[in-house]
Amino acid sequence: MANFKNKRALNTVLSVVLGLLCVVYIYPIFMILTNSLKDELAISTTRAFELPTAETFVGLQNYVYGVQEMNFMASFGYSLIITVSSVALILLCCSMCAWYITRVTGKLSKAMYYLCVFSMVVPFQMVMFTLAKTADTLKLNNPFNICIIYLGFGAGLAVFMFTGFVKSMPLEIEEAAMIDGCNPLQIFFRVVIPLLKPAMISTAILETMWVWNDYLLPTLVLDIKKYRTIPMAIQYFRGSYGSVQMAPMMACIILTILPVIILYIACQKYIIEGVIAGAVKG
Repeated sequence: MANFKNKRALNTVLSVVLGLLCVVYIYPIFMILTNSLKDELAISTTRAFELPTAETFVGLQNYVYGVQEMNFMASFGYSLIITVSSVALILLCCSMCAWYITRVTGKLSKAMYYLCVFSMVVPFQMVMFTLAKTADTLKLNNPFNICIIYLGFGAGLAVFMFTGFVKSMPLEIEEAAMIDGCNPLQIFFRVVIPLLKPAMISTAILETMWVWNDYLLPTLVLDIKKYRTIPMAIQYFRGSYGSVQMAPMMACIILTILPVIILYIACQKYIIEGVIAGAVKG
């Protein structure tokens, strides 16, 4: 009985602590949301930490300004193209690579796996200047080809997660499909891909949050005058003499994080399952 009471008390304390941590994490988003509904003067003073009042509330004025005047929709389109193409390429190529590494044992497959894992610990700053020059030479400096660069940087995490998940899949299912006359491509797309659904979704969410919010790589590779992703566009909410238009900026930040939040909420039940399976060691 005493152990039960102690366990219940511990659970209560943990619930309170985790609840406070949730408030700490949510508070900045809440502040951005409330300030996106205020006028510029209220944000630039101590009233930035207050709730909107009848005097400071401007409704959707900041959102309209950010979308129309700052060409936000064009940036949204570039970010969407880059994110969708990059994540799709990462999922397809890395799942194939992980399946090959797991099912074809040998020195080559082991070397490929360790190279992919090693790529996760290489600092981006070590390769960014060489990367910018290479991207210009190979014509990868546009929203339609930059996905190839993201494939290289995102392959490490994706291959690691897919490899762990494939190791937990029974080989007998693939052998049965082979006996039925399926070739390797048919086995992969008809048998392996459906079984990889939890890992696919969890990896897609992680890679989407990375690509969607990435600022440094597009800034180095893309032509800033022609193409601006959302993180790049937000940096240009500046007026005369270097002043920053905080209210429209916060409105655009809210519009930026909404797609990722919706995607995360819709697919959150697959995240833990995919991450745990991707951490399995074989």
